[in-house]
Amino acid sequence: MNNSEAPGNMEQMAHIVDRNITALLKRHEQEEQRKSLENKVADSIARFTGSMPFVYIHLVLFGLWIIWNLGWIGLRPFDPSFVTLAMFASVEAIFLSTIVLISQNRMNAQADKRADLDLQVSLLTEHEVTQLLNLVKEMAKKMDIREAYHPELEELSKDVQPEKVLDTMEKHKSEIERGGIV
Repeated sequence: MNNSEAPGNMEQMAHIVDRNITALLKRHEQEEQRKSLENKVADSIARFTGSMPFVYIHLVLFGLWIIWNLGWIGLRPFDPSFVTLAMFASVEAIFLSTIVLISQNRMNAQADKRADLDLQVSLLTEHEVTQLLNLVKEMAKKMDIREAYHPELEELSKDVQPEKVLDTMEKHKSEIERGGIV
């Protein structure tokens, strides 16, 4: 059993994981409570329309509508050309697509927040790793350990400047969009 699997470490890890899960759930609950009534309604409708019960209800309703208006059940057709059915379906599609877009826009905003948080955590981790790398490099130098030298060590031991990374990414992206090779 290595140190990371020692019982004390697993309990500590479980505590940290539990703390993080609790914090994430609490944050999710706060975001749900801050949602406007309109967004709650839009999310509920979008959730229901994306379910199999919604499909089954439509199969039954449209099926009955069609069977009735084909005259198969002996009742007088009320929409023999199915124009009214098409109108109902079209209006429903307009509203449902708008509601789904509203819900997706809100989810995209949440995803952007999470991406920003991920970026901040990654940048902090990068900085911490760089500091650790510099510490190990200095320790190896003091202990005269030549095997610790790696050709990329100097490059890796420099702090990452996020704005330069973003500028480089944008430059490569624009070159690709123009059809150039990066």
